[in-house]
Amino acid sequence: MPELDIIEYANHITCIDTHYQRPELAACYLVESEGEAVFIDTGTSHTVPYLMDVLAAKGIQPSQVKYVIPTHVHLDHAGGAGELMRRLPNASLVIHPYGAKHMIDPSKLIAGATAVYGEEQFERQFGKLTSIPKERVIEAPDNTRLSFGNRELLILDTPGHARHHFCVYDAMGQAMFTGDTFGLSYREFDTEHGHFIMPTTTPVQFDPEAWQSTLERLITLSPERIYLTHYGEIGRPKEMAEKLSRYIEEFAAIARASRANPGEERVVDIRNSLKDWMMDKLKTHGCRQSPEIIEQRMSMDLKLDAQGLDVWLTRLEQA
Repeated sequence: MPELDIIEYANHITCIDTHYQRPELAACYLVESEGEAVFIDTGTSHTVPYLMDVLAAKGIQPSQVKYVIPTHVHLDHAGGAGELMRRLPNASLVIHPYGAKHMIDPSKLIAGATAVYGEEQFERQFGKLTSIPKERVIEAPDNTRLSFGNRELLILDTPGHARHHFCVYDAMGQAMFTGDTFGLSYREFDTEHGHFIMPTTTPVQFDPEAWQSTLERLITLSPERIYLTHYGEIGRPKEMAEKLSRYIEEFAAIARASRANPGEERVVDIRNSLKDWMMDKLKTHGCRQSPEIIEQRMSMDLKLDAQGLDVWLTRLEQA
């Protein structure tokens, strides 16, 4: 096999770096069984040629891919879904019912992201979003079961990060593919204390109460391994879920403490407080990277988390 940015895990699970922003920031997964395969998350349209190279390197024909399964429609997870589907003749797209319309007609996704990033930056980050024919889209409500090869995947509705989010449980591998629902855990912050984990509150549907219920539900299935889009495999799911649960509460408290600040000042204040929180937690975790490097690595996440918390506060104020 040629040199590829992949990690081969047990149970025929392959982690693929999607080359989004920087190395080891975002992944998608290829799962194989008895001559069939599925992709879980896709990266952006820029990722798709690389995914096809991975298939070729592993001797998998495009016709052998049965499902493409974005965990939700945020563009670092689903932006490449349309272009990938165009190249996989037998695949069906499996998506949360709240996200299906955006895969069939991505115009609102394009408009929303372009308003945030501008046309030039949108093109650079995400490329072109391709619509998917309705007849190739499967809406997957809670407890949907999907079979391929001799494996079965269970789809679990998992609000908290986004209402259009589900997680995918693979009973054979006792593996849970969590998109953003299990937060983020970058490998560069691993220490002798294990994995560092934190929530990701990207706009616009952060819901801390729903997220707590979601984490409790995921742990009842007793997965042995969690597969994050950001990034890779982590163990000790129950311990990680307990930490993430506490941190979701702390993120909400940080946001509430900034309620009195007006407009953009509130976003800046939340971001600064999140940075202080993160630096303190990483220091306790034994991270030896410099504050400058940490902030450089986490700048985009902190910005998006602050924006998402601000949107949540505004929603509370308007309720």
